[in-house]
Amino acid sequence: MPLLRRPWRSLLAAFAAVLLLWSAAPPDAQAEYGDVVINNYSDAAGMRPVVFPHWFHRVRFRCKVCHADLGFEFKAGGNQINMLKIIDGQYCGACHNGEIAWSAENCNLCHSGKPGTVTQVHESTLQKLGGPSGAPAAAASPVISGASAPARK
Repeated sequence: MPLLRRPWRSLLAAFAAVLLLWSAAPPDAQAEYGDVVINNYSDAAGMRPVVFPHWFHRVRFRCKVCHADLGFEFKAGGNQINMLKIIDGQYCGACHNGEIAWSAENCNLCHSGKPGTVTQVHESTLQKLGGPSGAPAAAASPVISGASAPARK
């Protein structure tokens, strides 16, 4: 009889562990700090916005690769990126071609943002300082021309 009880205890413990892990998982994937949400055309096309994991790419490549060689602007939403350009091998399509990284045919791997989210760097300092309810301020800029540093006392 003791032999029959042990498998049930192990099975019950395994079930409890799976249940605990499942209940602790977040309900939806969310943008992380520094991710770029791109929604220039997605909502209008009936697609979710793109969530671009900037730091995931940054730890693998130097800034020059994307911002100089591929032509990405240093501003969220600064490029007129669309699926035709990506399929043609421009912007994201230079790597996301099915050989270097997954191809553009895997829509949901990039188009995973919450519908209606504006183009922005998620949780950026400028976003937090610039606008109400998460909307970036119209004139937010990291450089304020004509401003000078306060004099030291």
